[in-house]
Amino acid sequence: MQVHPRDMARIAFILLCHKDPQAVIAQARRLTAAGDHMVIHFDGRADDAAYREIAAALSDTPDVVVLKKRVKCGWGEWSLVQATLNAVDAALEAFPKATHLYMVSGDCMPIKSAEYAHALLDSAQVDHIESVDYFRSGWIKTGMREERLIYRHFLNERKHKRLFYAAVDWQKRLGLQRKVPADLEMMIGSQWWCLRRRTVEALRDFCRARPDVMRFFRTTWIPDETFFQTLVRHLVPGDEIRSRSLTFLMFTDYGMPVTFYNDHYDLLLGQDYLFARKISPGAEELKQRLGALWAATGAGFEISDEGRRLHQFLTGRGRIGRRFAPRFWETESSIGRDRVLMIVICRKWDLARRLVERIRQVTNLPALGYVFQDAATPLPDLGGLQSTLEKRDRHRRALVRMLFDYYATDRMILCMDPAGFDHLRDFASDRAEVRFLDIECETPDSYLTAHAVRMGLAGETTPPAAMDRLLTTLRHDFAFQTDRIRDAGFDNYHVIRDTDAAERTTGPLAEFLGIPREAALEIAGTDTLFAD
Repeated sequence: MQVHPRDMARIAFILLCHKDPQAVIAQARRLTAAGDHMVIHFDGRADDAAYREIAAALSDTPDVVVLKKRVKCGWGEWSLVQATLNAVDAALEAFPKATHLYMVSGDCMPIKSAEYAHALLDSAQVDHIESVDYFRSGWIKTGMREERLIYRHFLNERKHKRLFYAAVDWQKRLGLQRKVPADLEMMIGSQWWCLRRRTVEALRDFCRARPDVMRFFRTTWIPDETFFQTLVRHLVPGDEIRSRSLTFLMFTDYGMPVTFYNDHYDLLLGQDYLFARKISPGAEELKQRLGALWAATGAGFEISDEGRRLHQFLTGRGRIGRRFAPRFWETESSIGRDRVLMIVICRKWDLARRLVERIRQVTNLPALGYVFQDAATPLPDLGGLQSTLEKRDRHRRALVRMLFDYYATDRMILCMDPAGFDHLRDFASDRAEVRFLDIECETPDSYLTAHAVRMGLAGETTPPAAMDRLLTTLRHDFAFQTDRIRDAGFDNYHVIRDTDAAERTTGPLAEFLGIPREAALEIAGTDTLFAD
C-alpha cells in the first residue's frame, strides 16, 4: 500500500479499561502523539484511586477525554455496550474533526505507524467490522446460540451461573420466547471495530429512534458481539463494509487469546493489521518498540500475513528449539516440574490394565488406563475436559495436570499404546520427570487377526490370502512403532517382556516405580499377570 505524505484521516480511539493506570496513561499519550484522539472509560467497578490517577495525569491533554460517568461493566452484559455508547457520544462531541472511531483495549498495541494507518483509512470509504450471519456462519462454536437472543438475560452468567441457567430454563418451560426485531438480520463478530464517523452518527440516530431495538439488546447475552455488528450491517451498504477487524488476535488450542512477547516484534509487523492484542504486560521492550513505531514517519512494511500459520507451527507439540517456546509463567503448558508421570507402554491393553491395577494395590499410587486411546477409561469430572477423546488429546497436558491435582499426588501412572508416539514425545519434553516402562509383547497370528477385526480391517468373510497380506502389514507396522520409540532416546526408559520371569522383571519395574525390589517382586510375581 502506498503511504501518502499528507493524510486526511484522524482517529478517535475508544478505550475501555479497568486496571493498570500507568499503562492506560502511557497508551493515551502514545496513540495521541500523531494527532489522533482518545476517549477513556474506566470501569465503574475498578479502583477509584486508579481512576483519579488517570484523570489527573491526562487533565491537561486536549486530545484525551476521561469519562466522568463510569458504568459498572460485567462480561456478557449490556453494560459493556452502554459504556461504549457513552464513549462514542463523548468522542463525537469532543472531537469534531475525527473521521473514524476505533475500539481498542488496554492490551492492544499498534503494529503499524500512524502514517500508515491514516493512509489505509483514507484509501477506501469503508467500515472495518467483523459482521457475519449469526445463525449460518458457525461463529459460535459451543454453548448457547438462539437462546442468547430469544430469552431475556438479566443476570451475569459468571457471577450467578446457577441462577442464570435456571432463569433460561424457566423461560423455556413457560414458553416466554421473544422475537428478534423483524427488520434486523442478526449478525455477530469481534468487538474490535473501526467505523467511519458518519456510520457512528447514523447508528446513534437509529438508537434514539428505535427504543424497541435498544430494549431487545439490553437483555441479550454477550451483546458486544452482536449490537454494533448487526446495526452497522443494517445501516450501511454491504459494499462499504470490510467484514474483518483491523486488530490482529489469535487463540491457542486451549481457547485462550495468544499473548505476544518481546520476540514477536517481527511477526507482528508482518501482519495485515493495524493493532495487535494481547500484548504481555511484562513485554516492556515490545511495547517500547511498538510505541515508537506509531509515531514514526516514512516507515515501510512488508506484509506476509503468515502469523497464524507460523505461530501454530512454531508452538507445535514436541517441537525442538527455543524461539516461541512456552514461557515459564504459562503454567498450562507443563504438568509441573516437581511431578513424576509414569507411562506404561503396551499394545495389549488388558495386560497393561492388570499390571497398573496390581501396582495400585501394592503402592497405592493413582494408576489409570488408556486415557488417550480408550474413551471408556473412567475419569473424574474435570469440567468436561475428560468427556471425549478429542478434548483429552487437544488438552493433554492440562488434563494430566488436573488429574494430579484431583488425586492430590505428585506421582501417577498412565497406560499408552505404542501407536501414540506423539503423546509419548510430548510428555517426554515436559519439565516434569517422565518415566517409561515399555512392555514388549509377543504378537502371534491369532492376536494380529483379533486386532484386525477389532480395528474393522477384517471380518469373518476376509479371504485367507488377503488376511495374510494384512497380518504381514500389521506386523511391520508394530515393528515400526517399536523402533520409533526406541530410537527416540527417551530418558528413564525401561523395557520388560511379557515372557520374562518375575525375577528378571523386578529390576526394571523397581527403577520405573522408584520402589524397593521386594515390592517390585510382589507385583511381578502375581499369577497370570501377563497372561493373554
